[in-house]
Amino acid sequence: MTRDDLITATEDMPLEELVRLMGRQNVNRVPVVRGDKLVGIVTRTDLLRAVASLARDVPDPTADDDHIRSRVIASVEKNEWQPIQFGVTVRDGIVHLSGMITDERFRQAAIVAAENVSGVKQVHDHLYFFDAMSGLSFRSPEDEGWAKAG
Repeated sequence: MTRDDLITATEDMPLEELVRLMGRQNVNRVPVVRGDKLVGIVTRTDLLRAVASLARDVPDPTADDDHIRSRVIASVEKNEWQPIQFGVTVRDGIVHLSGMITDERFRQAAIVAAENVSGVKQVHDHLYFFDAMSGLSFRSPEDEGWAKAG
């Protein structure tokens, strides 16, 4: 191997570029240089350790959303006024309630129950009102506003 064939990395090389270089060249170790001087060696094991360390420090956001979803469902479903075909979607602490209600008071009750769950940042109402007498159903005021705006 000549000096021209030597694969090296610099101290300021982005991690993504270093990983790509090691994969493309199929090498397990790369010397790190500053100018012509060797200042270290990066191995695949070093990269794996770094990734494992980062993974431990970063919380799983979906786990939090799943817990919030479970608590919202439990908070609403324990009541007589729970919506029919009740659905809850949570993304980044923002809750979307769906299903059907037969009394407008149940809408506000469901929203308040969701808002009182720890970790909930905002609640969006997608609950349809169903009028049993006429058989008609109506979108939530929020969805109606979006429909008019769109």
